[in-house]
Amino acid sequence: MSETRDPRPRRRRLLRAVVGLLVLLAVIGYFAVQRDSNGGGGAPFCVAGADPVGEDETSATYEMSPEQAANAATIAAVGIAKGLPDRAVTIALATAMQESALRNLDHGDRDSLGLFQQRPSMGWGTPEQITDPVYSAGIFYDHLVDVPGYSRLPLTVAAQKVQRSGFPQAYAKHEPDATVLTAAFAGGGTVNCGGPAPTGPGDPQRVRADLVRIFGEDGPHTFAAQGGGQAGRSVGGGQGTPEAEVTLVEKRDGGEAATRRSRAMAHWAVANSKELGISRVSYDRHGWIGGRDRGRWQDRGGAKTEDGKGDPYGAGPGEVRIFLAR
Repeated sequence: MSETRDPRPRRRRLLRAVVGLLVLLAVIGYFAVQRDSNGGGGAPFCVAGADPVGEDETSATYEMSPEQAANAATIAAVGIAKGLPDRAVTIALATAMQESALRNLDHGDRDSLGLFQQRPSMGWGTPEQITDPVYSAGIFYDHLVDVPGYSRLPLTVAAQKVQRSGFPQAYAKHEPDATVLTAAFAGGGTVNCGGPAPTGPGDPQRVRADLVRIFGEDGPHTFAAQGGGQAGRSVGGGQGTPEAEVTLVEKRDGGEAATRRSRAMAHWAVANSKELGISRVSYDRHGWIGGRDRGRWQDRGGAKTEDGKGDPYGAGPGEVRIFLAR
């Protein structure tokens, strides 16, 4: 009696594997097309990287949703507003990446909540406070700076001294990505966010209030007169929608602290563009327009406004210009 097996089941398995692979490639291709369609007006996404304009595709990057980008931007901005070094920002970001995947959770182990899974019962604050990203990031940093020599400790050790986690080594795997995010928000990198341009309405008073809440009113920046400059102009990325403007200007002799804050403000605005109706952002020699250029920052001189009256990336020296759809 022959023991040769029927080859048909193996062929069917191979066929199913091939079909599954083709389906997967089709899905990947679909999302790639969605991302690049209309100059970046497809599915929303954000990418952080160390490259100043985001053109170097060989540099390390970290991709995230707009929600995650907004939370990461807030965590970084709070640390920068406190004048803390990049190492503190990296520790905070890696901790939130492990605890919540950069999502502001309304649940967790026992009574843990928020980005850092802080517990009201352990004295971290009320549930309302803990689920406020500005508060939760701020109190994390307050505890971190109380750790002697935290900036010289291994990240897992520093984070564990604040969090008292049951899995302290889990923070380590997030350090490389947290370092990329820190370079993007606090250093010389960039945050690119693609997806549909906001059609409005954005609230300049809310943007201004959020910036004041994070960075304070007594820092190395002042607000320009509301509605000045190019306010009311429209850009192609905003689908012809008029804009309102919030502009911050570095004070004279603000130094590197002011420059660092300016970068953080500009990238915070891009990361929060979907939520806040921000249509474009200009800082230094670069600018970002929602729904255009695949969500990348562009050099000054790279585009014109729809009415042809000038460069939408034209922030002056020391200025951060944030435009909102109306």
